Amino acid sequence: MRYFLAAVRMILVLAHVTGLTVFVVKAQEADPNSQELPSPPADVGQYFPFLRKQAEQQRGSMSYLAKDWPSPDDWRRQAREKMRELLAYAPPACPLNSEILETVQKDGYRRLLVRFAITEERTTEAFLLIPNNLQGKAPAVLALHDHGGFYYFGKEKVTATDDPPESLTLHIQTAYGGRTYADELARRGFVVLVPDAFYFGSQRIDPDKVSKTYTRALDGLTPGTDDFIQAFNKFAGGHETLVAKTIFTSGTTWPGILFHGDRVAVDYLLTRPEVDPERIGCMGLSIGGFRSAHLAGLDSRIKAAVVAGWMTNYDSLLKDHLRAHTWMIYVPGQLPFLDLPDVASLHAPSPLLILNCTQDKLFPLSGMQNAESRLQSVYAKLGQPDQFQCDYYDLPHSLTIPMQNDAIDWLERWLQPEGNRQGQRP
Repeated sequence: MRYFLAAVRMILVLAHVTGLTVFVVKAQEADPNSQELPSPPADVGQYFPFLRKQAEQQRGSMSYLAKDWPSPDDWRRQAREKMRELLAYAPPACPLNSEILETVQKDGYRRLLVRFAITEERTTEAFLLIPNNLQGKAPAVLALHDHGGFYYFGKEKVTATDDPPESLTLHIQTAYGGRTYADELARRGFVVLVPDAFYFGSQRIDPDKVSKTYTRALDGLTPGTDDFIQAFNKFAGGHETLVAKTIFTSGTTWPGILFHGDRVAVDYLLTRPEVDPERIGCMGLSIGGFRSAHLAGLDSRIKAAVVAGWMTNYDSLLKDHLRAHTWMIYVPGQLPFLDLPDVASLHAPSPLLILNCTQDKLFPLSGMQNAESRLQSVYAKLGQPDQFQCDYYDLPHSLTIPMQNDAIDWLERWLQPEGNRQGQRP
């Protein structure tokens, strides 16, 4: 302890000399007989107890577990209406005006680059992967890319492309074990749509239309080069706060914009003659898992879903886990009505697979387990416990190849007739 206090005194002296402001957390004398470390302070200090109390006092009134609802359908209708109200984003429907920009033949499938309208003001691009030699209508999967602090690309993070830059290759290796799972889905007989989400890829913010105050780090760099991509990601990450403030001030929410885009992507899938409208699934990692949970919960056209690396209860994040999360996940006023597992449970009793990593620093294990318990209870109450599964992997935040294989097996089990399955996985 005396060495710690001496170090603190030295920091304070240096702070006084340099004019820096230093916030010091007072060390507590440890009980020499105790084997437990003192609990670390909350990220919001003395504000945490009353905020935790606020969360505990009003939570989940529209959960299926909150009361005996007249019927599951009545519960889903009311809860989905409440979520749509809270998401605060319902632009007028508009024609998709879809177009095919490029077609490339790959090993076992064709890859189409398509563009379609999301609103009257915005379009997105997506990869559409169509397996070779389809016979009749096929099941489809909406593959939802992650966040990962990598804004320059969206769909390219989960779909193989030619000559990817080094930073993209590294991201795919770290997050996905080096394999882009959309291609594997296509090789297993699924039509796959991989859209760019708002703020990523073809929808990324245009630095030429932003004040130079924020974009000077990009000066002198050539767009498309790895140096530019990394500098752009840093700029876009820092700009998230200002974009979020502007979104909320405008009267809507970032999740509302994201989820609307995903629902429009389902609209586009349904225009494709290759797709069986009764066999559509979705999957994603990280914010892709967050999107998958909400798409499945809010859109009855999704018949099976996989959520990887994004299932917890919100209470468990309050003390010291929100620091790691993006602005893209916040829906003001949601917790009194529906926690995250409650939203995902709106998909019940349709098949839902949760993939959690025990070394995931974004969520405490207790939050993952609480969410699992709530989902299990809903599926049991609806009489279909076997249609929910939650698996844990002793890994950091990721969707590795074995995890991908488990996810694809799940989607194949529920969406692909046994006679049409593509054989053993690699």
